[in-house]
Amino acid sequence: MKDYSTTQRDEKILVTGVTGSMGKATVEQLLKKGIPASQVIGLSRKKEQIADLANQGVEVRFGDYFDYNSLLSAFEGVDKVMLTSTVAFTDRFTQHFNAITAARQSGVKHVVYMAVMRKEGSGRILPEVTESDLFTEQVLKSSGLDYTIVYHPPFTDALPLYFDPNPYENGIKVPASEGKIAPATRDELAEAHAVILSTSGHEKKTYSLGGSEAVSFSNIAKILSEIKGQPVPFTTITTAAYIDGIVAKGVPFHVAEFLTSWITAMEAGEFEYQSGDLERLLGRKTKTLKAYFESTMDYYTLGLQ
Repeated sequence: MKDYSTTQRDEKILVTGVTGSMGKATVEQLLKKGIPASQVIGLSRKKEQIADLANQGVEVRFGDYFDYNSLLSAFEGVDKVMLTSTVAFTDRFTQHFNAITAARQSGVKHVVYMAVMRKEGSGRILPEVTESDLFTEQVLKSSGLDYTIVYHPPFTDALPLYFDPNPYENGIKVPASEGKIAPATRDELAEAHAVILSTSGHEKKTYSLGGSEAVSFSNIAKILSEIKGQPVPFTTITTAAYIDGIVAKGVPFHVAEFLTSWITAMEAGEFEYQSGDLERLLGRKTKTLKAYFESTMDYYTLGLQ
């Protein structure tokens, strides 16, 4: 393990959203990289699910993106902030603006922001995501702060959410076919965050964190078939049929539309770009989809859930 204690001595790193999967994973990866717990701070607006971080010596500060004064207090004495983007169906514009402005006022030097990958030259707008990402990037670049923007692909470990939990029985039915994506696991992306936060040379840079393997949904069906030696039927359906299927499970219509917009963006190649940035940050290739599914087979019902 590389020793970061000399080059990063006494530097305080704050990660927002530590009760969420990405924020928490980023903190855990910082600790794995050898950053002393005394230099790592987690920000949360909730008091639940933080005991394990506190038990590792990580200071947890309370702050709410909508409460500007709470952010000023939370960012006091902090050098770097990992701005974990907030969830859809909330006012991401106000929340991110407050976080960046409070960071600047509090004397933070460097902010790392995670956005959703966009195809170069694409005019596609993912609802609840793209416009607020563009706004946040503009605010960050004009803030005078050092910044790093990391573009996330779809998460490998979230792909099963887009198709039937029993693909070996019911197949994969999605409004897509051969459009490729380059996914990465949340842990791999969190590790990339930790590398950027714990080393120098990332100021005023953007990284596109596509994974090492480009796959389509039809590829996923073939991979699952290979793993168990059992066919997984693949069917391309209409977006209307896909939305109807999600709504039939009790999901609100607007959420079903949101999920479907990701599938259609995947089919259009919005997330297929492989820059090599993630491999360079990690020092290795990302986990293949086959390896990921094989590692979860014993846990999930029929391999997926």
